[in-house]
Amino acid sequence: MVIFAVSVAPKDWAMLGACFALALAAVIFVFFIQPDASDLAPHRSKLDQLLERRDTIYDNLRDLRFEYRAGKYSEGDYEAMKNSLELEAAQVLVEVDRVTESQTKRPRGPKNSPPHEGGR
Repeated sequence: MVIFAVSVAPKDWAMLGACFALALAAVIFVFFIQPDASDLAPHRSKLDQLLERRDTIYDNLRDLRFEYRAGKYSEGDYEAMKNSLELEAAQVLVEVDRVTESQTKRPRGPKNSPPHEGGR
């Protein structure tokens, strides 16, 4: 009867342990870690962000007007806040126009196209 004796050096045990730990971490990550909901959500475009900001400013203006009518703000404070929000809204609208203009620019036909000859 022949018995094979295998001797394993301590550094081999360390490498084997590291491989086992890596494999275990991969299995845990793949099967037990749930993806974050934000990872699954579609990314918003610049236009979406601007439109959301515009809507927020409009909501703030509406709330400001309501609170002014309820007597929470003096006329001076109301005008200052309203002007600030209107300025911000105007800046956002300019940016929306810039973004939508750059998205809708399409190449036109050739500049030297022959005139259309009608059959009449």
